Amino acid sequence: MSYYFNTRLENVTFEEAIQRVTDALQAEGFGVLTEIDVQATLKKKLNVDFRKYRILGACNPPFAYQALQAEDKIGTMLPCNVVVEENTAGEIEVTAVDPVASMAAVHNDQLKNIAEEVRKKLQQVLHRLAPNH
Repeated sequence: MSYYFNTRLENVTFEEAIQRVTDALQAEGFGVLTEIDVQATLKKKLNVDFRKYRILGACNPPFAYQALQAEDKIGTMLPCNVVVEENTAGEIEVTAVDPVASMAAVHNDQLKNIAEEVRKKLQQVLHRLAPNH
């Protein structure tokens, strides 16, 4: 089982991709709680050059609440990360964590059902971004 699913975006800039991903997440009930600019952080902390790479911490409040009720320590695995990165050819790739895979170590049937619902929503986000992929 893969721990992620992904798609590529065509004919968009990196910043346009961030906005499109944020909009697609919102359409599926997610908000972006955190945004980590890996490129800027690595430059600041290690003085290295790295490609454009942003980690968006996406949260769907109703599902997060259900997950926390089912498993009180599940906050260690929240929010769901969605990565937007630009590869060396300038292509934009969007990758989302598969919550079913990440929750597999937690043996809780109630949580498994929630993770499956969140997986469907994140897959729908990627479909919204690139419906032909």
